[in-house]
Amino acid sequence: MGIKVAKFGGSSVADAIQIGKIKEITENDKDIKYVVVSAPGKRFDEDTKVTDLLYLCLSHRDHKLPYEQVFQAICERYIHMEQELGIDAGMARELAEIQKQLEQGASTDYVVSRGEYLNGKIIAKYMGMEFKDPADFVKFSDKGKFLEEETNEEIARALKDCEKAVIPGFYGSREDGSIKTFSRGGSDITGSIVARAVEADVYENWTDVSGFLVADPRIVDNPRPISSISYKELRELAYMGASVLHEEAIYPARVAGIPINIRNTNRPDDPGTMITSEPADLPEGQIISGIAGSKDFTSITIYSSHMIGQKGFIRRMAGILEDNDVTIEHIPSGIDTVSVIVNNSVIDGKLDDILDEFERQLKPDSLDVQTDLALIATVGAGMASRKGTSARLFTALAEADVNIKMIDQGASEMNIIVGVRSDDFEKAIRAIYKAFVS
Repeated sequence: MGIKVAKFGGSSVADAIQIGKIKEITENDKDIKYVVVSAPGKRFDEDTKVTDLLYLCLSHRDHKLPYEQVFQAICERYIHMEQELGIDAGMARELAEIQKQLEQGASTDYVVSRGEYLNGKIIAKYMGMEFKDPADFVKFSDKGKFLEEETNEEIARALKDCEKAVIPGFYGSREDGSIKTFSRGGSDITGSIVARAVEADVYENWTDVSGFLVADPRIVDNPRPISSISYKELRELAYMGASVLHEEAIYPARVAGIPINIRNTNRPDDPGTMITSEPADLPEGQIISGIAGSKDFTSITIYSSHMIGQKGFIRRMAGILEDNDVTIEHIPSGIDTVSVIVNNSVIDGKLDDILDEFERQLKPDSLDVQTDLALIATVGAGMASRKGTSARLFTALAEADVNIKMIDQGASEMNIIVGVRSDDFEKAIRAIYKAFVS
């Protein structure tokens, strides 16, 4: 028998029906010892997340506007949930205390953390588990820095003799006892740090999808699910815009070597995606793990016949971008050319100044700018040392009438990144998927 930590996201705890599914999941798997919960998410498309309602309360309060109606909507949601589950989790008392704190000028972190806190109270009561407040063991410095090792020790101590517990995600406390939250989505971080502290065998992250897919289903019809992927491959896909767990949420489990299993609360029999330290075996004939990409990049290409003999050329180029607070995504180069790929969002309003500085300091033969670039990463540990992979990818794009503007491959041979016109983005992804997966 092992130890599992199960984190349930906002859609998984949105109402009494969803919480009933959680109870069934945990009762059917006795290895689940610790349950980390988010605040209630949307129940339907037009609904509002509880955390967003709490932020709205704060905005109204801080702008001297009435917020009672918004707060009442929050109260009704929790009271209704309590009634639907047939329990008394003390919601009326807890909500009265939160309203009192709001009136007395409670901090943003305190107010927005109450969504998780109240949900934790309800779910612990309904499931017959002990409630553990993360304010007691998730620690931040008074300046707001997360205290990783201190938290690890405090969690291990707090849960040592606790057989089963429900723990709200998203927040902890500063050294002075005041509430401090992680960034939005911080419940994933809480789940990961709890898994590390209790030396879990698996960290399960339950959501409303059955794991990750090889490609975006909005672009590729019915893409193949990813059964297993390594942390390194996941980082590559996340960097290129795939909707996966944030690095901060993965890190505590990754350093401890704990597998993360992405599961679907609404389809608990689906195996989901397993994230592991080492790449797993792929299905027969498949050498890639995923395809991801993003639009809205700019390429600045510098042509200079004297580049190869100039010391510090790249350093000066990078310095100009640094002075303009522009981060570099990629630097493909040739003998007489070097290109810098940057995100349009960071270069907006700065392009003319940067080009002027390139002309003044680098004295190029010419400059070329393309602002409609999209980047696509084809990722997979199975690509390493596999002959013909690049040829297969480039042939697929050529046959789809997609012109490649840029090529970049990491030294690990785990990914190939190509730049294409933004208009060709979706067509290129479909062509790559067809060549490697279909």
